[in-house]
Order: sequence, then structure tokens, then C-alpha cells
Amino acid sequence: MEYFKPAAFTLLPFVGSIPGGRITQKNLSSWYDTIEKAAWNPPKWVFGPVWTGLYASMGYSSYLIYRDGGGFQGSAKNALALYGTQLALNWAWSPIFFGKKNLGLAFVDIAALGGCIAGCIVMFKPINKTASQLLYPYMAWVMYASTLNLYAWLKNPNQTKHR
Repeated sequence: MEYFKPAAFTLLPFVGSIPGGRITQKNLSSWYDTIEKAAWNPPKWVFGPVWTGLYASMGYSSYLIYRDGGGFQGSAKNALALYGTQLALNWAWSPIFFGKKNLGLAFVDIAALGGCIAGCIVMFKPINKTASQLLYPYMAWVMYASTLNLYAWLKNPNQTKHR
């Protein structure tokens, strides 16, 4: 039973990513392959392994904060609330970008996501330094992904019209 909570926290980010992943897969060939992308855009196969590692590390990071910060009622409650906010923004990005094809709104979402991740890094550090450091790769990837989103938005202006 002692492994249930760490496993549940680690798996939680994957649960919410399932609908977004389905929307993404549905629109890769029919839409994403047709838009102009940045020269630094990685091959499509990179995204799955990267997000698998990032979701696992951010999930485990949240467990460490829960454990060391007294749970949802302890000193970690605000940090966990911010973590929940960034998780919701993370889960919302794929349906906005790939589903609605609203590249501008997706950029606003990913920019807010980056701010929330930075906030989590800062709020996590006094509770558990390792938990804070586990978010560094996530922050770096979201900053990189933000440049891809911004480029796509600027180079594909017709994609941002409401459908």
C-alpha cells in the first residue's frame, strides 16, 4: 500500500493526456503535416518519449511535495493547487492546438503553462528541492515547445480563425 500514492501521483498526468493524445493523433496527418513548422521542429516520433519522461517526472515531483508538505491541507496546499493549474493548462493545450487549430490561443495557453511551471519550481523548492529540480526538464521543454507554437502561429495565420 505504501507504493499506491507515489504511483497514483506519477500516473495522474498520463490520465489527462489521453484525450489530448487522441485529438493529436487524429490531426497529425490530416492537418499538422500540412502547416509550416520551424526548422528546429523535431521529428514527430520524439514527442511521445519526451512527454512520457516529463509526465512521469512531474507526477513524481508532485508526490514528493504532497508527502513532504503535509498533503492537501499542509504547507504544500498552495504549491499543489498551482501544480493542478499547470496540469489543466498542459492538458488543454493539445485540444486547443490540434483540435480547435487555434494556434494563437494555444500560444497563450503554453505561455501561461510556462509561468505556472516556473511558479511550481519556486514553490516546490522550500518543500523538497529534488521535486523542484525534477521540473527543470519540463520547463525547458515547454519553453522550446513555446517557440514551435509561436512560429506555427506566425507562419500559419489562416489557422487561427475560428472554425
